[in-house]
Amino acid sequence: MTKTLLAEFTAREGAEDEVARLIQDYARKVREEEGNLAFDVYTKAANPRAYWIFEVYRDEDAFKTHLNAPYGAPFNAALTPLIEEDASMLTFLDPLATHP
Repeated sequence: MTKTLLAEFTAREGAEDEVARLIQDYARKVREEEGNLAFDVYTKAANPRAYWIFEVYRDEDAFKTHLNAPYGAPFNAALTPLIEEDASMLTFLDPLATHP
């Protein structure tokens, strides 16, 4: 079963350009992971400093591999002081079960 999540954070005022650069570079690396099926970065139309990142991995193992990627910790360390939250807020998603 795929592993799907939504990551959310808000860039601090004045850090918008640096956050955009960091997330674009990180997205390129994540999309190259064998088990990554989607890594789509959005900003809210009403608040362009607020990011939503939709992530899908092939399965739990692919997600664990993603978590252990060598570029993940440096990305998070660089991002943390640039965002309003203490860290990205993660929401794990399950598909809606359909009934016959």
